[in-house]
Amino acid sequence: MPPYLANFSLVGKTALVTGAGRGLGFEIASAMAGAGAFVVVNGRAPERLDAAVAAIRDAGGRASAAAFDVAEAVALRAALDGIERDNGRLDIVVGNVGQRDRRRIAECGDDDLRAVIEVDLVASLILAREAAERMAPYGSGRLIFLTSIASQMSSGRDAAYAAAKSGLEGMVHALAVEYGALGITANGISPGFFATETNAALATDPKRSAYFERRTPLRRWGRPEEIAGAAVFLASAAASFVNGHILVVDGGTTSQM
Repeated sequence: MPPYLANFSLVGKTALVTGAGRGLGFEIASAMAGAGAFVVVNGRAPERLDAAVAAIRDAGGRASAAAFDVAEAVALRAALDGIERDNGRLDIVVGNVGQRDRRRIAECGDDDLRAVIEVDLVASLILAREAAERMAPYGSGRLIFLTSIASQMSSGRDAAYAAAKSGLEGMVHALAVEYGALGITANGISPGFFATETNAALATDPKRSAYFERRTPLRRWGRPEEIAGAAVFLASAAASFVNGHILVVDGGTTSQM
């Protein structure tokens, strides 16, 4: 390995990736394991997590599963305590869990709106606070949160989701300032249109898929594995002076009028 590439290594690091049973979360977890980290794969479905862990191990990585709901603060704290106890420390947290309600705001009840904000934003605030508390004694850490280009553009059926993701970006900036002096960086990744399981109905519909392809200068959907490099970079020593940044991975969608 050329000497500089060692800066992208995550050997010796312990990472927690939430919502990593499939989709972008799984790709991020797999890439971090491939870069040498021990990865704790989180989700709410134990059987899906077991399959994800098996896939990572089959590829030569190291991983374990942690089934808990990130919106349950007590379960979250217990899981972080367990990770620290089993691995000695927690170095990297990737907050990937997201909830979406693709209805017009007029069609959503009060509880529907609160549910999206609670899962996408409030749970992320609590995760960041609890993770940083455990990272601070070591003088280093990486907080990475998946935002969305929905914070900059919208279909008109995403009010709560757009509000939550915009809040996440504001949170990243605030955490960068609050925790920077402790050696903990906070950054975000803003994905564009990715052909994940969640977007399967859109990606496989010829008319709707063609629309999203036209909206992207690269004229295609993002492949799930294409999110991985951004996450590994932000988690690595190569990004040691990157703090408070939202890295957009959208094929140029938000640059096109």
